[in-house]
Amino acid sequence: MDATDARLAAQYEAYPYPERDPREEARRLIVGSPSHLREIDHWIFGARRPAGQPLRALMAGGGSGDATIMLAQQMATAGRPGEVVWLDRSAAARKVAEARAAARGLGNIRFVTGSLLEAADHGRFDYIDCCGVLHHLPDPAAGLGALAAALAPGGGIGLMVYAPHGRTGVYMLQEALRLIAPDSEAPPARVEIARRLWKQAPQTAWLRRNPWITDHIEGGDAGLYDLLLNPRDVAFTVPQLAALIGRAGLRLRCFVEPLRYDPDRYLNDPKLRARTAGLDPIGRAALAEAICGNMGIHIAYATRDPAPEPDWENPAAVPLLRELDGPALARGLPKDGVLRVTFDGLTVGLPLPRLAAAILARVDGRRSIGAIGAELAANGVAPEAFRRDLAALRAALEPLNRLLLAAPDAGAP
Repeated sequence: MDATDARLAAQYEAYPYPERDPREEARRLIVGSPSHLREIDHWIFGARRPAGQPLRALMAGGGSGDATIMLAQQMATAGRPGEVVWLDRSAAARKVAEARAAARGLGNIRFVTGSLLEAADHGRFDYIDCCGVLHHLPDPAAGLGALAAALAPGGGIGLMVYAPHGRTGVYMLQEALRLIAPDSEAPPARVEIARRLWKQAPQTAWLRRNPWITDHIEGGDAGLYDLLLNPRDVAFTVPQLAALIGRAGLRLRCFVEPLRYDPDRYLNDPKLRARTAGLDPIGRAALAEAICGNMGIHIAYATRDPAPEPDWENPAAVPLLRELDGPALARGLPKDGVLRVTFDGLTVGLPLPRLAAAILARVDGRRSIGAIGAELAANGVAPEAFRRDLAALRAALEPLNRLLLAAPDAGAP
């Protein structure tokens, strides 16, 4: 452990991150990416791994427990067997995460204090979460390599790292605070100075013009410290993250949401699209990152072995929606057939097929593709029209990370 790493460890003892109150577990489940059970089933396992097969998951750098609690609760609610292992070196964060698990009565979590560099000492894992950790390590490549070594055959990893363009303004204020709130001072004193500086920062400060970064406003002392006072904070562009994943012997499965990384979603000029067509997938994603400017993080799924593709041609496959209700979505579709979604201030229109409402009204996590097609056929819809419009609906909503396939024999989590 170098001096910077020691300061980082002290930070998370003083301010477990993110700031959470276990009493709030009775009111909400914090849900996000990576590590949503439906995403793991779809993107990592191609909706081919049986739901009844025990899932062994590792939360590497589990912090105060957001991903741990989310996945463990989703597994418990769905009756999915397996274990979620929380791994972190922060005793303070462990205390918060354990209290959150106790508040929910979750018995499928095991807590281990230690370093993710020794992840393989705890066995092999079908899925590993590493969210918001690699960018704080002295050697991110060594950290990701250690996690890759702990993967079971066919397993995968969900990653989140900082991205530079969407964090415009952050590093400027970090630089300012290194001058007037040095690392040698106690964390509470540094937090006080950081809050005073934020109040006094002029309107020209770039962070004031960046509405997508809010940890220093909404994240309490822990959020402010992590954003502006963190002793080691390295952001990754798309090519840098792809290279990091490759060096660990992993394969990039997808970014989340995949749609955001498609430059053709933002560029309609035929001459520009002719140029984007000549780029490889990483180049296309890098272009999207560079022209949008609002990506403050990158979320990605990666696997060691080639990830199986979800089989949308299988009539027994069960489509489901992530955090959306099919019938409600169907009733609310715009009359012009274009679904508009907004990512950090940027709105994208998604044209939907004619049968979108009829299909979505039947997507409930239980009906199979074959069953939905049969119901529509009974109402006079030709099978070829159903297949065509299902493919078009998938093309719109799967890259949005919303229309996915369930694990075989899975009920809706």
